[in-house]
Amino acid sequence: MRKLKITEMNRLTPEAFRESKKIPLIVVLDHVRSLNNVGSVFRTSDAFRVEAIYLCGITARPPHPEIHKTALGAEESVDWIYFEDTHLAVDKLKNEGYEVCAIEQAHGSIMLDKLLLDNTKKYAVVLGNEVKGVQQSVVDNCNYCIEIPQYGTKHSLNVSVTAGIVIWDFFKQLLE
Repeated sequence: MRKLKITEMNRLTPEAFRESKKIPLIVVLDHVRSLNNVGSVFRTSDAFRVEAIYLCGITARPPHPEIHKTALGAEESVDWIYFEDTHLAVDKLKNEGYEVCAIEQAHGSIMLDKLLLDNTKKYAVVLGNEVKGVQQSVVDNCNYCIEIPQYGTKHSLNVSVTAGIVIWDFFKQLLE
């Protein structure tokens, strides 16, 4: 096998990306403090044609060199909006007909491997702070919680890793 050269990968231009069909998914970052995590979420969102990212609270926003370092320009292709308060973002999404899902370990959460999405619906996933997770009051306002099954000794995953796993699963289920 021979690795592909960048010129052989037939990637979209940023302009073509903006015009392309997106999956009906918005990623909400609730007080994510690491700029590298923010950049990574932009890059993953670009890879799987996420509709937009909502940056909330203390979550940094572009342009910023630390975001760019991991986003590698995806912060220029993926649409984003800043909200001072995550609750406002969730309320906006629910009013626009999105099913809003907190990605959190909670009583009654749906395990990601058991989640069945309806490709006629629009979804938003809320990912939380690296230490505290999604705010409880935001969890309370979501339609439901999704949890990634884990089988090791640690109780959580890095937020950018979580985003990658969840976005990939939504992409597989929502891609027409």
